[in-house]
Amino acid sequence: MANRANRHAARTEESDNTINYVQCDGLAVMKMVKHCHEESSNMDLAQGALLGLVVDKCLEITNCFPFPKSGDETMDEEMYQLTVMRRLRRVNVDHLHVGWYQSSDVGNSLSLALLESQYHYQTSIEESVVVVYDTQKSSRGFLCLKAYRLTPQAIQMYKDGDFTPEAFRTLKVGYESLFAEIPIVIKNSPLTNIMMSELNELLPEDKGHNFLDLGTASVLENQMRSLIERVDELYQEAVRYNKYQQVVFKQDTEKHRALAKLAAENAVRTSKGEPTVAEEEVIKQFRPMPVPARLTATITSGQINTHAQHIAQFCSQSLAKLFITESLQNAKEAKEIK
Repeated sequence: MANRANRHAARTEESDNTINYVQCDGLAVMKMVKHCHEESSNMDLAQGALLGLVVDKCLEITNCFPFPKSGDETMDEEMYQLTVMRRLRRVNVDHLHVGWYQSSDVGNSLSLALLESQYHYQTSIEESVVVVYDTQKSSRGFLCLKAYRLTPQAIQMYKDGDFTPEAFRTLKVGYESLFAEIPIVIKNSPLTNIMMSELNELLPEDKGHNFLDLGTASVLENQMRSLIERVDELYQEAVRYNKYQQVVFKQDTEKHRALAKLAAENAVRTSKGEPTVAEEEVIKQFRPMPVPARLTATITSGQINTHAQHIAQFCSQSLAKLFITESLQNAKEAKEIK
């Protein structure tokens, strides 16, 4: 029994360490960024496929292409992907499917649809990841590109299809253990680095060094508004679960009262020599209440955690910019006085 447990733990650990980090080519990142910003202008969700290969425990993403829009009913999405990968193979370009990407607005990436899609990807392609790009935060000068994978516990939970509190407790699944964030590294070729250096030298000084964008109020406001909405949703889920617990408690009380009454009646029947009534006849009258699924509440808790982390990171970066700006302003004033 102990050996079986050790083998299971080793297998779990191995599946956890399938991918140590993601290395993304600069051209693939630019394609994702361009597609996500184009779709965000139309308030649409941008999604696409990631192509590359696995080297040791590094997932290298070398290319990508967008999915067709869902509004086009004449387009077969699966056939479209196969056609694109087949044609990329003909021109000797990496065509292996290693995951997918999607855009995000103010950190609203964690959802039931994301969980379901990544489950199907990861069960069919073990090394697959989902890359999430936050358009609004990146437009303010903070590149937000994150890679995620489902944890083994989350995959087992979704495979069983049991989202009750007991299942979450047994598998030790919480909002913090649904997804595992994989470090992502952007790598450019030496020729690209040389070209970027030459372009940097060609830029005028007044246009090439505008890094201190202090317009952070709108991003922080949207983050706080989304956080408040998620907290309200979690409160509604808590109210529903509390109502369920109250109904179960009331039903259990009535069932115990009925069983106690039946026991007294059976004692009277026994003293009179009459046949007793089985307890199952009373239990049948009280049907068990269906346990509400806790997956929605868990996902909402994960969204709240993501918003809180983004707000903390964004505030720390904004404070650093403010202190740098203050030092520059003081130096400028001191120079003018002299």
